[in-house]
Amino acid sequence: MVVVLEVKQAEAFLAVAVELHFGRAAGRLRIAQPPLSRMIKQLERQLGVELFIRSTRSVELTAIGQALLDPARKLVAASQEAVETVLHVSAGKIGRVRIGFAGASTYQTVGDISRQLRSQHPGLTLDVHSAMFSPNALQHVLDQELELAIGRWDFLPPELDSLILAQEEVIVALPPNHRFADNESIAMRDLADENWISLPIDSGSALHNRLIHLAFVAGFTPRITQTAPDSWAQLVLVEVQSGCAITLNSVRRHLPDLGVRFKTIADSPNPPLDVRLIWRKDNLTPPVQAAIDVARELFPEPEQN
Repeated sequence: MVVVLEVKQAEAFLAVAVELHFGRAAGRLRIAQPPLSRMIKQLERQLGVELFIRSTRSVELTAIGQALLDPARKLVAASQEAVETVLHVSAGKIGRVRIGFAGASTYQTVGDISRQLRSQHPGLTLDVHSAMFSPNALQHVLDQELELAIGRWDFLPPELDSLILAQEEVIVALPPNHRFADNESIAMRDLADENWISLPIDSGSALHNRLIHLAFVAGFTPRITQTAPDSWAQLVLVEVQSGCAITLNSVRRHLPDLGVRFKTIADSPNPPLDVRLIWRKDNLTPPVQAAIDVARELFPEPEQN
C-alpha cells in the first residue's frame, strides 16, 4: 500500500513536534485540540508507527518521529514554495516571455527591453529568438509559439495588438561604384533598369511591399534577381555589385560599413515604416503585460499627425 503524507498532516506533526504539547500546537495552528489529536492519531495509523510518546505530563518524539522531522519540513517548504511560485507568476514577478525579431535593425531595441525588464522584474526572463522575419514572427505569435515579436507589418490581424517602438526611414542601398553613388538622394525612376536584391518574399513583408509600391509609383516593376536571408547578406550582395536594395536607416546604423552608398528617395511618397511590438490580445498574462509595460516606458508612441 502506498502511503502519502499530506501537507496538512505534515504541518500538524511539525507543530506538535516543536511545541511538544497538543494544546499549544493547536493554538499555533489555530484549531481546536481534539481535531489535532485525531489528525496525529490518523497519521500514526496510516504509517503504522508511533510518532510521539504521550503521558499525562509530557509529549516526546519517538525515534521514528525524529526521523520524520526533516522530510516533513521539506514537504511543507515545498508546498509553500509552490504557492509562492503560483502567486509570483500570477503577479508577473517570475516567468518567461518569448520574443522574436529579425536581426541587426532591432538588436538594440531587444537589448534595451531585456535589460530594463531584468532590472524591474528580476524573476522574469526574456527568451530571444532572432533571425525571424516579420511574416514568420507574426504567425508564431498567432500560434502562441511566441508571446511577443518585433517587426514591420503593413497590416495586422484583429487578434493582435501592437505598440509602435520606432519609425524608420526607408532608403536605397547602392553599390560603391554606382553611377549615382555621389548623389545626395536618388529618384526611383532612375533605378528602373537595375537588378534588385530583396529580403525573403513573403506575404506581409513590409520592406518587400515597399519596394513594389515605390517601383509601381515610379512606373516600373522591379527586377528581383536575388533574395538575401537577412540584411547583412543583402548589403554584402549590394557591395559586390549584384544589385540595389531597399533597406532602413537602422540597418545603416547597426551594420559594419561595407562601402555601400545609402540614399534617400526623392521622387516618391515614402512615409516612415513603423517598427512594432505585437502580441495576442487574449494572451496578456502578467509576465507578458510586464514586458509590454517596460516597452511602453522605453519607447513612448510617437504622436500621430
